[in-house]
Amino acid sequence: MSDLDPKVKISCIVDETIRGRRSVRAFLPTPVPKETILEILDVAARAPSGTNTQPWQTIVVTGEKKEALSKELIETALDPVRDAEHTQEYSYYPDKWVPPYIDRRRKVGYDLDGILGIAKGERERMEQQFARNYTFFDAPVGLFFTIDRIMGQGSWLDYGMFLQNVMIAARARGLDTCPQAAFCKYHRIIARHLEIPGQQMLVCGMALGYEDPDKIENTLRTERDPASTFTKFVG
Repeated sequence: MSDLDPKVKISCIVDETIRGRRSVRAFLPTPVPKETILEILDVAARAPSGTNTQPWQTIVVTGEKKEALSKELIETALDPVRDAEHTQEYSYYPDKWVPPYIDRRRKVGYDLDGILGIAKGERERMEQQFARNYTFFDAPVGLFFTIDRIMGQGSWLDYGMFLQNVMIAARARGLDTCPQAAFCKYHRIIARHLEIPGQQMLVCGMALGYEDPDKIENTLRTERDPASTFTKFVG
């Protein structure tokens, strides 16, 4: 790559970083320095936002605070009575699933279960695996993202670009992530633990750390349709 034009070299590095981003589901306990986290968030904050409103707000949780939160979330998620007391604060997924979206969703679920040796119908094992979301898949850093409730739909679009920047900036530093909407159902528990004010809504959580290369779940690779299948040229 040393003989490439500098602009081409940069584009190759950027492309490789974007393509290298994926949802990691098992992390090493290796700490991530506070300075590195702030650096990632500073880079991510260059995301565009309508009239520069910058609607993102981030909470970083580690150590005993993270462990206490994870403990209550897991206990709640695995207890049908306690779980029934909680509902989603906003709709992340559609009320009705149709192709091709339902097919893609099923495939990633089947592929992950297959890698882990979870057979169809093994509901308890499926629930236990899903509950690993609430340990941040053992990542040393948990991130939560909130938005002021007064902000509109456009600000949520802006937020998506910020979240993508977080994941790409982390990947560029040799770190991995897993964005997690799974936390949103338990927004009341999270708000209590992290003292999130009522005027803020939980957008999602995210695990941040170093991938554990020895865990089989990290061999999962999801597919993407080529641009030719979702692009229309006019003129």
